[in-house]
Amino acid sequence: MQTATKEPLHRTAELGPTDYWNDSCSVEELDYAVARGAVGATSNPAIVLEVLKKDPARWRARIREIHAAEPAWTDVEVTWAIVEEMAVEGAAILAPVFERHGGTKGRLSIQTNPTFWSNAERMVEQGVRLAGLAPNMQVKFLATSAGIAAIEEATSRGVNINATVSFTVPQAIAAAEAVQRGLARREAAGVDTSGMRPVITMMIGRLDDWMKAVSERDAIIVRPDAADWAGIAAIKRAYGIFHERGYRARLLAAAYRHHRHWSELIGGDIILTIPYAWQRKFNASAVEVTARFDRPVDPEIVAELLDRIPDYRRAYEPGGLSIAEFDTFGATVRTLRAFVKAYYDLVAVIDDAILPNPDLK
Repeated sequence: MQTATKEPLHRTAELGPTDYWNDSCSVEELDYAVARGAVGATSNPAIVLEVLKKDPARWRARIREIHAAEPAWTDVEVTWAIVEEMAVEGAAILAPVFERHGGTKGRLSIQTNPTFWSNAERMVEQGVRLAGLAPNMQVKFLATSAGIAAIEEATSRGVNINATVSFTVPQAIAAAEAVQRGLARREAAGVDTSGMRPVITMMIGRLDDWMKAVSERDAIIVRPDAADWAGIAAIKRAYGIFHERGYRARLLAAAYRHHRHWSELIGGDIILTIPYAWQRKFNASAVEVTARFDRPVDPEIVAELLDRIPDYRRAYEPGGLSIAEFDTFGATVRTLRAFVKAYYDLVAVIDDAILPNPDLK
């Protein structure tokens, strides 16, 4: 078995400024990741549901304890108590990383309620609360039209944001510019922003998924592996624009589907948030760990995607989508539906733990 110092993910940061995060707040998974060089983690209601299902005895007991202590609370209030508790637990594991790096790394990303996707005010209100749970908390805001406004306002209030449900170059740019406006407002008020570390996620695997779905729906033929490069090409395009324009926010790649979503991004000044299962696969692989970020995606593949799939042009070109169109872009709709469903599934599990269990004998 490979030793930790030889495992690919442990070596990723040796080849440049690339950081990797654990795509879960699970204590067991986070311990594994941090031991191999991870400097952050992420959470959302779907992840919390997975963690709860993996250790039902512990968390069902904890849910009942919270309900017993606060019997007047609704199931939603108990749900968020669990979400917040898991996030704080994960943040504590990352606290030594946060301290060692002077606050530049070691943050836990916690997501605002996905049902608030069209309400900037409620996103900001909850985001400010979540940011106060621990010194190393990062707060996810959905990159919907309302979410872009929320990102600016939350940033102006000192929240370290992470834009999520984001797949396209236009979304990444809009979120980065909202961050810039928020930082400028905070600085104009005389507040130092040098310690803030905003992040913009691009869910590259979900953009690939949408290209495949559109191709199937519209009977579009492209080379078999073209869609697997869609998200990689998009994040590399956004990266160039970010550095050209001097945006403060840092890009983060999410939604892993194959090893190129890691290996082709090594060497870039970005974050890779990798699920535990993929970490294990990568660490057991023979994929060469080498800096590839500066290698462009084959121009013929990009040209074919742009020419054959109209939604890829909308996703890849900086002006391909207006902010108002973010909410109706296919990948956004599909992901929002999945996130909202997972949220209500989580509430249902909380209800199942709270409600009396009658003897059916």
